[in-house]
Amino acid sequence: MKRIYLFLMALTLAMFFAGCNQEESGEQLQDRQQAEQTKIAVQSTGMPSIINFTEKKNMKMILEMRDNAGLRTYTYMRDMNGNLHQLCDSIGYPIPYSTQYTNPQQIAMKSSAYGNAVLPQADPNGLYSPESAEGSYVMCLNPNNKQLTPVYVEERLITSPYKL
Repeated sequence: MKRIYLFLMALTLAMFFAGCNQEESGEQLQDRQQAEQTKIAVQSTGMPSIINFTEKKNMKMILEMRDNAGLRTYTYMRDMNGNLHQLCDSIGYPIPYSTQYTNPQQIAMKSSAYGNAVLPQADPNGLYSPESAEGSYVMCLNPNNKQLTPVYVEERLITSPYKL
């Protein structure tokens, strides 16, 4: 506790003397103070002690399950009363319509003076998932010939590996 108090006093003095040398805008002052507060918070609390990595293991399991070519699923839609209606027997989980197969972005400028643009990283499945999308493709089993057929749906879906 004594260390934190001494650190805060030194920080306050440094801020006072730094403020004497130059004029800064209110926004710059607020940004600097926020950064200092965040640093103090991290120093006083530390990082969470995550030892089981359960969520990361669950995400790995989900990604591996999504990669199962024969994963039989059932896709449903809700009506206006909240009742479920089966859209189709399906394989796998819906793919958001705006998912990219290739990275649509390019480096605009490479310059050591200005830095490089940061490109999004593909998911482990090699696709570039969108932040959000309303439409999805569902790989439905055609009831007439039992062939897999992509069906585009713009309703919110529920897809489950078992019948609901």
